[in-house]
Amino acid sequence: MDRSIEQQVSSAKKKKTITYAVIGSILFAAAVMLLRFAFGSTLHRSEFTTAVVRRGDIENTINASGEVLPEFEEVISSPIAASIQKVLMDAGSAIKAGQSILTLDKSAAQTEYETLKFQLESKQNDIRKIKLELDKSFYDIKSNNDIKQLRINSLKATVENAKRLLKAGGGTREDVEQAELDLKVAGLEKKQLENEISNKQQTMRLQMKEAEIAAHMQSIEISELSRKLKQADISAGRSGVVTWVNKNIGAAVLPGEVIARIADLSSFKIKGTLSDNYADQLKNGMTAIIRINETQLRGKVVNIYPAVQNGTVSFDIHPDDGNSKLYRPNLKVEVFLVTDKHNNVLLIDNGPAFKGRENETIYVVRDGLAKKTLVKTGLSNFDVVELKDKVNAGDVIITSDMSNFTNSKEIKIKP
Repeated sequence: MDRSIEQQVSSAKKKKTITYAVIGSILFAAAVMLLRFAFGSTLHRSEFTTAVVRRGDIENTINASGEVLPEFEEVISSPIAASIQKVLMDAGSAIKAGQSILTLDKSAAQTEYETLKFQLESKQNDIRKIKLELDKSFYDIKSNNDIKQLRINSLKATVENAKRLLKAGGGTREDVEQAELDLKVAGLEKKQLENEISNKQQTMRLQMKEAEIAAHMQSIEISELSRKLKQADISAGRSGVVTWVNKNIGAAVLPGEVIARIADLSSFKIKGTLSDNYADQLKNGMTAIIRINETQLRGKVVNIYPAVQNGTVSFDIHPDDGNSKLYRPNLKVEVFLVTDKHNNVLLIDNGPAFKGRENETIYVVRDGLAKKTLVKTGLSNFDVVELKDKVNAGDVIITSDMSNFTNSKEIKIKP
């Protein structure tokens, strides 16, 4: 009997302990919830930012970067191998068409020019000599031909006389045959002479043609060098501003090496770059927004370069206002390419509250409370986000990051 009573007492104590533990856990959880409600579900007005829902137009954009460049830039390169003798214009100087920028030492090119002229004169003299020899060969063939013809005529007469003497009995058959043989030899000699002189004339004509071609090519080379020597007086082809000039006096420059740049700063273009992940969305004619500080300017994509370099695609933008005073050469700008547009929709200022998801959790402020609301979003850009449901124009929405209040359906707003 004593043992039974002890077991009952022990069991009652155990149940009582468990009950106290459960009650304690519940009280602890309630306290945590109360503390969380007291501290986590209350915000002061200065701790967050808000924006008002409104109606308007929105453009969906993809981000790119850009650099302002002069629309027209003249790149001046050295026409000859020379050295820089004198710099007349510094970078940033305004310049007019025809005005000198720098001078080059042309002495080496001038010497080459004089040498080429001398060689050309020598070739022209060779041509004249060949012509004289050709004329002489014509005279020789005519004279020799006449002499051979006279001898042939004489031999023909000899043959006739030998034949007459043979008939009269005063000659022999051998005399006639010898006369005929001499006539035949003379005829062959005449043909041989004519053939030799003709071959010589053909050879001389070929030599003269080759000399004329060489002289003509050298004449072209001299004309080209003369043109380059005139261009070596480096001057501006158009009015503008000198954006860069090689100021290394005495430095050697090679033909084709850039020595100066002149830009027309009355009109600009934008050289843009975009991640190749968005290359399929990039199209000629699409609208581009150029942001300079807080100012937005617009333009059109006019040229897309086919090559991909370092994971980026390059393109040109023609600004609607290429004369804006905000543009400066080599100025880095933000570029936003418009891929879509919706008109007369509900909009809210973009902020940390929006994560770029199709369904966003936001807090709508009404009567001192911020109420958690799940809304569907549409287009978005760097400025605004389109809201498709659950809100109306005039509603106030918290645009700050509210990720710390994910479990709070309502947040009390304190002044």
